[in-house]
Amino acid sequence: MNAAMVRAMTGATNDVTKLTNVKGLGMNSSQVKTDGTMFEAALNSAINNITKTNSYLSDAENQEILFALGESDSTHDLTIALEKASTALQYTVAIRDRVLEAYKELMQIQI
Repeated sequence: MNAAMVRAMTGATNDVTKLTNVKGLGMNSSQVKTDGTMFEAALNSAINNITKTNSYLSDAENQEILFALGESDSTHDLTIALEKASTALQYTVAIRDRVLEAYKELMQIQI
């Protein structure tokens, strides 16, 4: 994975729908705030997941730059940062795809 791929992945996360933790994907009723709605909780959780994914991508890019400039000799840290970024992005894209599929199904329902 190179810097161009990381930048492309970062751009992809900007388009991600911010609904990641829906029923069946990690949210249970005990995690929902009593003073808010379930939608609000899901949206806040999704925003936090997007932020975390972007930070992993930034960390990976920074590690890659440090390694390329010779300021870091640790290929181990570089590999870990790149794998974290890749895994977080794959998760985010998978969630986006599921949300879009659910949205399309809802749009096909006739009233």
